[in-house]
Amino acid sequence: MASGNPVIDAVNRISLVQQIVVGLVLGMVLAWLSPSAGLAAGLLGSLFVGALKAVAPVLVFVLVTAAIAQHQKGSEAHIKPIILLYAIGTFSAALCAVIAGFVFPTEIALVNAGNVDTTPPSGIVEVMKTLLMNLVSNPVGAIANANYIGILAWAIVLGFALRNASENTRIMVADFAEAVSKVVKWVIRFAPLGIFGLVSATIAETGFDALVGYARLLAVLLGCMLFIALVVNPVIVWTQIRRNPYPLVFTCLRESGVTAFFTRSSAANIPVNMALAKKLGLHEDTYSISIPLGATVNMAGAAITITVLSMAAAHTQGIHIDFATALLLSLVATVSATGASGVAGGSLLLIPLACSLFGISNDVAMQVVAVGFIIGVVQDSAETALNSSTDVLFTAAADYGRQRKTGA
Repeated sequence: MASGNPVIDAVNRISLVQQIVVGLVLGMVLAWLSPSAGLAAGLLGSLFVGALKAVAPVLVFVLVTAAIAQHQKGSEAHIKPIILLYAIGTFSAALCAVIAGFVFPTEIALVNAGNVDTTPPSGIVEVMKTLLMNLVSNPVGAIANANYIGILAWAIVLGFALRNASENTRIMVADFAEAVSKVVKWVIRFAPLGIFGLVSATIAETGFDALVGYARLLAVLLGCMLFIALVVNPVIVWTQIRRNPYPLVFTCLRESGVTAFFTRSSAANIPVNMALAKKLGLHEDTYSISIPLGATVNMAGAAITITVLSMAAAHTQGIHIDFATALLLSLVATVSATGASGVAGGSLLLIPLACSLFGISNDVAMQVVAVGFIIGVVQDSAETALNSSTDVLFTAAADYGRQRKTGA
């Protein structure tokens, strides 16, 4: 629709993805020409990420509540197949990382862990307890703190409660969800400016000098993530849709993964994924639940990070790893990665838990965590891109697969 402004109309004729690529290139150029200007432009990135993080919890809450309140008897959300795909994808990622750890054994130069001031969880029981406590947290606090497990739980309960409300009340809830969705669209339109600011500030502030010493470790991490994204995930998708999976895979990587790479936040990318799911024509009752759920439990990238760094720690300490222990590590990494978002510090702080399988002391494990923070500028970005893009990919695969089987 024409706005009447020739500049805005010209910009609108360019796709959002192309605008983001332009913002990315301009951000790199600005940081190269003037690091100080690049740092100043970082404000645009901070505002964009802040806006996404602010609107995402409200969006999830109202969409899930509205979807369940308007739910018609006889129709289903079909969440179980997606959860199964999430579990298979995360375990496959952990297993791939274990194999990579054997094929490309990596030793790392440990660093002082003094800059890591957060206490890691003591075990899987603590991780699962955190998730369960998040389930029953105060609903207002859940929205304020972006606790998506709590948000989903309260939205589902409220949605069921509203199913017996008057028609006018349910229409009001649906209208409110539509209004929030419109706000999200407005925020996403500023993605090119946000990416421009994020890229320029990141390159101006950190550069890549600190990463050179950990090039092999980064290569193994990124290689595993690329293998999952371009080989394993397409195979999983093919089992559902039974046609060439790559157009869907590349669409999700391009329109979800690129944004997630630079925001480095699965929560901030939820609105982007919601918009993409709608664009793909997926069932709203399905993706309104599976996308925020995936941001919490679908953690293939986290499983790779936990596994690769834990095996690197074992190789550094000269510890022999047998196949049975490696298989157990895959299982531990899968369960731990699922709970990563419920632990302050994310996947890196779950490394000591995995290292304990090899009898590695907590002091050494925390030094490995510190290495993780050094390479985090790339590792965390790639991890988030894989995690977030796969949320949409598996949701679409399950939805298209259901349509194929039912002929819908």
